[in-house]
Amino acid sequence: VQLVESGGGLVQPGGSLRLSCATSGFSFEDYVIGWFRQAPGRQREAVASINTNKRTTRYGTTRYADSVKGRFTISCDNAKRTVYLQMNSLKPEDTAVYYCARVYSDYITASPDEYDTWGQGTQVTVSS
Repeated sequence: VQLVESGGGLVQPGGSLRLSCATSGFSFEDYVIGWFRQAPGRQREAVASINTNKRTTRYGTTRYADSVKGRFTISCDNAKRTVYLQMNSLKPEDTAVYYCARVYSDYITASPDEYDTWGQGTQVTVSS
């Protein structure tokens, strides 16, 4: 089972980045995939999650943290087993290590404790 993040980097305030979470080794559509972030000295927080199960009416449902609504968009490509996080209008406070993770569920949850497998993370730094 693997989740591998990519796409992080250094960007100026107001800029954009697209993160990717490539997965393997499990049944992609049985899981909710979430993006989380952790800044130095702070707890890990949920950013966005998506239901990837095409067999249910909940397919494509999403959840966002209030701090990123209207700026970030989560999406999935089931054929590629990949979840994306498009981040626009980035702010310095978005600086963190971003992780993707999976939870075996039909319903979206924002609690990190419920996610059982995590990627290694990708650094996003927003600075001028």
